[in-house]
Amino acid sequence: MATLALVYGVRLLPADELESFEDATVTLKSGRTASVTMHTIEGASEAEIRKQLNLSLDAFFDFYPEI
Repeated sequence: MATLALVYGVRLLPADELESFEDATVTLKSGRTASVTMHTIEGASEAEIRKQLNLSLDAFFDFYPEI
């Protein structure tokens, strides 16, 4: 299996300040592009946000159980 790269970005903002956000674009060496879907996680505490973030990260590895 090829070496994988998990592409991500994180920014903590007040939830009531968000109006919109867009997917990011990654350009591969071949010239092809791929979209990186943006997700929002909201919580009233650091612990809530961390728990949801860890569950979200775990889902990426469900796609590659052999890792």
